Amino acid sequence: MITLVKPILGPEEQAAVAAVLASGQLAQGARVAEFEERFAAFCGVRHAVAVTSGTMALWLALLAHDIGPGDEVITTPFSFIATANVALYTGATPVFVDIDPRTFNLDPDRIEEAITPRTRAILPVHLYGLPCDMDRIMATAARHGLAVIEDACQAHGAAVNGRHVGSFGAGCFSFYATKNMTTGEGGIMTTNDEAIADRARVLRAHGMRQRYYHEQLGHNFRMTDIQAAIGLVQLDRLPELTARRQANAAFLASALADMETLLLPVCDAGYEHVYHQFTIRLPDHRDAFRSGMAARDVATEIYYPRLIPEQAVYRDMGFDCYLPNAEAAVREVVSLPVHPALSPADLEQIAWAVTDTLAVEASAPPASVSVPQSSAPHRAPDSRIAAVALASSNGASARLDGDRVALPGS
Repeated sequence: MITLVKPILGPEEQAAVAAVLASGQLAQGARVAEFEERFAAFCGVRHAVAVTSGTMALWLALLAHDIGPGDEVITTPFSFIATANVALYTGATPVFVDIDPRTFNLDPDRIEEAITPRTRAILPVHLYGLPCDMDRIMATAARHGLAVIEDACQAHGAAVNGRHVGSFGAGCFSFYATKNMTTGEGGIMTTNDEAIADRARVLRAHGMRQRYYHEQLGHNFRMTDIQAAIGLVQLDRLPELTARRQANAAFLASALADMETLLLPVCDAGYEHVYHQFTIRLPDHRDAFRSGMAARDVATEIYYPRLIPEQAVYRDMGFDCYLPNAEAAVREVVSLPVHPALSPADLEQIAWAVTDTLAVEASAPPASVSVPQSSAPHRAPDSRIAAVALASSNGASARLDGDRVALPGS
């Protein structure tokens, strides 16, 4: 079975962990400080604050911006539940805005109408590794004096016009085992605001700036040096792993380009998609498609099968939203393997499994496409498929660069 995810860990990570164990400094030490410094530089920001998870990074970012009871946070309904839960943790109220059906991200056109005198922040999610329209979101936030908290938990290295996500507002990243880079568990908050960074550091360590002197009520969100040591190795790997994800996505997009019964991921000019997931849309027969893929030894998954405000915990609190684009996405999305451990043979099998499964379903009445495809997805001409496959088979990474496949050093 070709799995949907496969963390890439090797002897370098093992050696890094062994060195920490031998040092005797296991928590919030030199490795954490180094990881924070290097991750901040990677994102192009001045500060990074390492924590225990992506969820804690989001919560910490809201707390550092003094968001609490009576405040509202505008966010997406189509994400992992932690995106909205963190607003509830602070006592604030999440306000759900519908998504752009092409990108699955928060629709900038709908943010303005959701702003009220109680709105304090916008929390966009760079879903599946595709950046949101940050220029428009930041412009809206500036007009209304709102904080922007970026949920970049699936988007390490994604960028808009060369500017990395996590550098627009306060960025929040996850290093969970299935993410594009991992520390097992762990997270980090990035910012250019020195005051926000200082407040976050105090809050993550029981409200201490000086040991055993507690300025305020804080929490224990501290990362271990073991996690940071793994993270340092993974950060070195990230450019190559990202290039492989992008090359794999280009292969799949090209191989499936003529399939009229599905919609492929989109990525507009100026946006760098890092393909945490390769998510397609199937207007009909999704369950049958997934069964067919499993029968052909290819795993698939639905991210996400239920909107956040439709979860029982939110229904019980009285949330009742009409979000037609997000509701359609829930019914239609399915993710295919795109991770960097896929071999050329794996990619061929995935493409064959999709086309063969859909051929079996071809006798069903054709479905009308519910989402406009006004922007072309990443598609590679056939000549580039061979180049990507050859690079992967030779142990090299490859990336899309305009109309060509670029190998390291090219």
